[in-house]
Amino acid sequence: MEIKNKIACITGASKGIGKAIALTLAGEGANIAISARHKDQLEITATEALKSGAEVFAFSGDMSREEDIKKFVQSTVDHFGSMDILINNAGLGKFHPIAELASKDWDEMFNLNVRGLFICTREALPYLRASGDAAVINVASLAGKNAFVNGGGYTATKHAVIGFSRCLMLEERKNGIRVLVICPGSVATNFFDDHHDTMDPKRDRILQAQDVADSILHMLRMPQRAMVSEIDIRPSNP
Repeated sequence: MEIKNKIACITGASKGIGKAIALTLAGEGANIAISARHKDQLEITATEALKSGAEVFAFSGDMSREEDIKKFVQSTVDHFGSMDILINNAGLGKFHPIAELASKDWDEMFNLNVRGLFICTREALPYLRASGDAAVINVASLAGKNAFVNGGGYTATKHAVIGFSRCLMLEERKNGIRVLVICPGSVATNFFDDHHDTMDPKRDRILQAQDVADSILHMLRMPQRAMVSEIDIRPSNP
């Protein structure tokens, strides 16, 4: 795929992996539509992306709310006229033993990590099909393939994302849409800091958000005849 002048739509782009993806694609010449709940942080991402010469459309909204998702997708197409790349990155994790996991936390994770991703994908598919050279990238996690204590709700959402992505790939390949699900291990982002000691010495040894963004860029650059459908990426020596 030639990235220059492609229209890329990225959710959860105010920080961490989403921000790294947005800035990387903007640096390659893509025009980007970005969304996040935190308007101030989203505007920082937009300002940095504009320095690359990219055209940027920023939408402050909640990707667990169907009306916000639909408005984001439609507003992106209204602004740019088309869509070529969808990156479903928005997500959250609540970590408790299953016996102590509140229904509210379970629902919050599934509403964003799975339901929101599904709705965003469904709404974008007509425009991606029209592109003829499109891609959907779903950011899952190695937690979608591995179990761990206190991860019952979060791992369930990421298992769901992987299963959804595999079905989507089989259904949409004939329509010129390549589908990738990427499963990072530990990444040095705010998400990591929220659940670890910020002075944890392994923070410098684990993945950086840019590592994930570079892996996605590599997939997109592959010729249309070649599809990397799943990537596991983990720290070499955590």
